[in-house]
Amino acid sequence: MAKKQSIDPFMEKLVSLCKRRGFIFQSSEIYGGLGSCWDYGPLGVELKNNVKRAWWEAMTHRRDDIEGLDAAILMHPKVWEASGHIAGFTDPLVDCKQCKHRFRADTIETEKCPDCGGELTEPRMFNLMFKTFMGPVEEESAVIYMRPETAQGIYVNFHNVLQPSRQKVPFGIAQIGKAFRNEITPGNFIFRTREFEQMEMQYFVNPAEDQKWFDYWKEQRWNWYLELGIRPEKLRWHEHGKGELAHYAKAAYDIEYEFSFGWKEIEGIHNRTDFDLTRHAEHSGKDMRYFDQEKNEKYLPYIIETSAGADRGTLVILADAYFEEEVKGETRVALRLSPKIAPIKAAVFPLVKKDGMPEVATKIYQDLKKHFKVFYDDGGAVGRRYRRMDEAGTPFCLTVDGQTLEDDTVTVRDRDSMEQTRHKIGELVELIGGKVG
Repeated sequence: MAKKQSIDPFMEKLVSLCKRRGFIFQSSEIYGGLGSCWDYGPLGVELKNNVKRAWWEAMTHRRDDIEGLDAAILMHPKVWEASGHIAGFTDPLVDCKQCKHRFRADTIETEKCPDCGGELTEPRMFNLMFKTFMGPVEEESAVIYMRPETAQGIYVNFHNVLQPSRQKVPFGIAQIGKAFRNEITPGNFIFRTREFEQMEMQYFVNPAEDQKWFDYWKEQRWNWYLELGIRPEKLRWHEHGKGELAHYAKAAYDIEYEFSFGWKEIEGIHNRTDFDLTRHAEHSGKDMRYFDQEKNEKYLPYIIETSAGADRGTLVILADAYFEEEVKGETRVALRLSPKIAPIKAAVFPLVKKDGMPEVATKIYQDLKKHFKVFYDDGGAVGRRYRRMDEAGTPFCLTVDGQTLEDDTVTVRDRDSMEQTRHKIGELVELIGGKVG
């Protein structure tokens, strides 16, 4: 079922590395794969979880003005009527009469099929939401939708979060969760997929202060990517002009990253005004206004939205970290991941499988794994083990050798510089913890 996608040479290398080292696999691969659906392997799920954890900590743990939420994927159909998704969440679709390939009409520059040169059908509108049925009978009244975004779960729970948390405007609600879009032209590995995970925060503000908070969140979100180690020269802002600004938005900026396939959006910061709360108030009949006790007045807050993808964020980190260099006539491949988000923080090696070295290495491994994710490897030459850990993005490799048995020190190899220094075994938790914390 998976149509083979043409990707550039760099992405081919990255996809190959991700398969080889257990980051990301094609979904249902043994059955030929399922188009633009991907499974995260042992290292991939650790990396993606670290990305989500970094976002969650930045948004909720370090702040007093943002609360967390985990809303259900399935929501009342009227939610999507109010949001405009049922009526307007569509793309123009064309099919090739010859090869039967399908495209978004707004991405085709000619009247012929870009794959085979065949004749295209007339455009027709295609809703991007996945449908399913609730209950035992598959009838029109039982239709519900897989959510295409997590934001609506935040809007409908505005007062449910506001009241028990005792927050006051300005405050935010953050959520990480799955969303689903029946994309016509997904592709570029995990950049655009039909099932994806969003990291969204909706910040509710007094309408008189919307510009101040819009500028504030632009700066905060830009700096978050720098904290993850993304090169600043690979990032830029894109302002939405009048022709691309959503009808509900007063202003919108995208943070874009320069992938090998071009500059692409990785996060949006939007001033959504009071559109969402107004629509849900109209369709539900509930009063969505906020009561300001100090001013003794009610108003509908404006919403400043920050919307990022966990999958796109993971792809940015992988693409930005990928590195090749020639070492002694061989190509060394490494992922220069920030130690804070690297899936494995350190690897422990006995130099040889004798002379008591495996026992000492195992003891170090057992002690370190109480504090962070570590890996034990005694297979093959130590140089080959280094290369495997370089490709996994592991920042530090600890080698137990003959000197260890004499003075309780181990060799600590740095992934990026490949420099090796000796440290006492008792210092390792503090040494590595200071880098990865």
